[in-house]
Amino acid sequence: MLSQEDMKRALQAYIDGFAAGDAAAVSDLFAADAVIEDPVGTPPVHGRPAIDEFYANAIAAGSKLTLDGPIRGSHGNQAAMAFTVEVPAMNMRIRAIDVMTFGEDGKVVEMRALWGPDDIES
Repeated sequence: MLSQEDMKRALQAYIDGFAAGDAAAVSDLFAADAVIEDPVGTPPVHGRPAIDEFYANAIAAGSKLTLDGPIRGSHGNQAAMAFTVEVPAMNMRIRAIDVMTFGEDGKVVEMRALWGPDDIES
């Protein structure tokens, strides 16, 4: 099983990829058959080609993430982080919590982003 530290490092790499404007570094954290639901309640994004496009678009919009607290581990295969995403291209700020589930190989197999209409500022 993946260690809590490994999962936390992966989530920090996610933040760092956004900071560097490196969409490939972010999407490389995901398994080939991973699923993203961002936000929860919207149609999921399935598989690496769609995930690559999802993050390429987010980075192209200038999205930057700032942690709102420490990255959290678990006793299982999930880790989470609360952060604020600034999207200059859309003149908005979103406060979110991402919960990521990891496979045995250390890749993210599922990411669920928790945020709703009340978590958006423009």
